[in-house]
Amino acid sequence: MKPIWRWLSLVTLALALLQLYFVVRIVAMRVIDPQSTAFQRSEAWRIATQKDALRWRQQWLPYDKISSNLKRAVIASEDDGFANHDGVDWNALEKAWERNARAEEQAARAQARLDARNPPKPSAKAPAAKPVKPPKVVGGSTITQQLAKNLFLSGERTFLRKGQEFVLTLLLEAVLSKERILEIYLNNVEWGEGVFGAEAAAQHYFRKSAAQLSAYEAARLAVMLPRPKYFEKLPNSSYVAGRAARIARRLEGAELP
Repeated sequence: MKPIWRWLSLVTLALALLQLYFVVRIVAMRVIDPQSTAFQRSEAWRIATQKDALRWRQQWLPYDKISSNLKRAVIASEDDGFANHDGVDWNALEKAWERNARAEEQAARAQARLDARNPPKPSAKAPAAKPVKPPKVVGGSTITQQLAKNLFLSGERTFLRKGQEFVLTLLLEAVLSKERILEIYLNNVEWGEGVFGAEAAAQHYFRKSAAQLSAYEAARLAVMLPRPKYFEKLPNSSYVAGRAARIARRLEGAELP
């Protein structure tokens, strides 16, 4: 039994040291702007190895230099309760859980119908029916949760990683102000391949500073956040235009921290 207890003790110690490391990093962010995030480093490696050159755009802007239009647009689009929640929007999580459960149930029924129409044949040469595409998982993540994931974690979807994201979210909210959380988020979030942060996005799409974004321009950038690489290729799609118009109309109701 001793080797097992020794192994468990080492694992516990490693986890405690990892949490201490995260605490130190987050406390430092009160005064030091993070130079990169785990997600950015992963993307830099992917781009450098898959492309001919590393195209990278990023320039830090202080909180008061970023247009209030963009702050409000991102809050309205991504997390309308940002100013008031403790880092986790429990109502949004519950709704996301219900949507995912319904989507999985519908996919299972569709797969059962497909299997019933295409029963397995004894012949090995018979082509198999194409399986039903699994449903897209809806996350319900807040801005703070997204920042926690981007700063420190990988993109894998596991309960362990989600649990660590939850701990980091609470640490960010406990140590940093809402303004600082939003400032770090807006300066590091992805807005296209190799395009990170509000200033790089504003220059890339509108050839102007993030301090000068209009309500509609800010709304267009906010619409891109869930799928930035996809919308970078379709910046003038009807979906982007229509949703941006709706977000622009909601800006005044978006509460800033």
